[in-house]
Amino acid sequence: MDNRFNIAAQIGGKATGARRARVESSPQFSGGRFRNNVPTSTGIPLSAVPRVAVAALTGGDARRPHRPVPLVEPAPSDARGLHITWYGHSTALIEIEGHRVMLDPVWSDRCSPTPLAGPRRLHQPPIGLHDLPSLDAVVISHDHYDHLDMPTVQALADLQATMFVVPLGVGAHLERWGVPETRITELDWNESARVAGLELVATPARHFSGRGFSRDETLWASWVIKGPTRRVFYSGDTGYFPGFAEIGAEHGPFDATLVQVGAYGGDWADIHMVPEDGVATHVDVRGGVMIPVHWATFDLAPHHWSEPADRTWREAKARDVRLAIPRPGERVDVDCPPEIDAWWQQIA
Repeated sequence: MDNRFNIAAQIGGKATGARRARVESSPQFSGGRFRNNVPTSTGIPLSAVPRVAVAALTGGDARRPHRPVPLVEPAPSDARGLHITWYGHSTALIEIEGHRVMLDPVWSDRCSPTPLAGPRRLHQPPIGLHDLPSLDAVVISHDHYDHLDMPTVQALADLQATMFVVPLGVGAHLERWGVPETRITELDWNESARVAGLELVATPARHFSGRGFSRDETLWASWVIKGPTRRVFYSGDTGYFPGFAEIGAEHGPFDATLVQVGAYGGDWADIHMVPEDGVATHVDVRGGVMIPVHWATFDLAPHHWSEPADRTWREAKARDVRLAIPRPGERVDVDCPPEIDAWWQQIA
């Protein structure tokens, strides 16, 4: 059987043995599940379900681009300096001082436990998995399907000698999918790992986890990527909370940030930021250039397709934030980011 159709495998594994003991010893783990460090609603109120269902079934035309999303074929590079290539949604390549880190790689056509249903890509990946350069680390923010993709993980494990650096508990999924334990590093919040001359730090986020019927058995995180002299912050999926200012005070300033700005809604405001909160997060962590992520690739919320970019751009101008909104595959030189040309407005 094609493993993509094996829903049990797609759901992943559960932490056992030493991994389970480490999960249970985490300060973030209480009452059988991981918890946020501020009060957080992670579900849609029952009274809102009919309204949310209607919104999901209507207005679909506005939630998709009317013309093809322009893709840029990534150019080969030696990874010197600091460059960021956004491939769509939250998948991005960070080239930092001679090393390469991939964030939340998703190459599948759908972010779902089955290739037969679920949100489908609105554009193709701008590069094939076989064409990726050599990676030093793959960093995962949490285990939702639009961030942790089984076929992509398995392909990267076969094609690359890379390390997988993940929040606590997520390693159980990777092991079930055949990733050797020696290539998995699991971190709690505020723990760090050294990989190929880089320091990778798992920092707090305000979200939740789960791939099946159970929730919050694995941790979620934002990430700090530190080179010898350059630093990048990745928010992961998150609601806005005071922890970002603490991250900025401890680990900032950052040369660049990748911040979630899409898939928001009033009924889940605690776990997905609106664009204005995304810009505030960038300011809180003391970021230099901001690159908005978690938009454009999958239809996951009732807002218009182009709205996250429009609102982010407007708020960035109001707060004097340096912003880059690249096309998928476009390589951004953080020291000389491209001028914004509103490419998304031309196809919305």
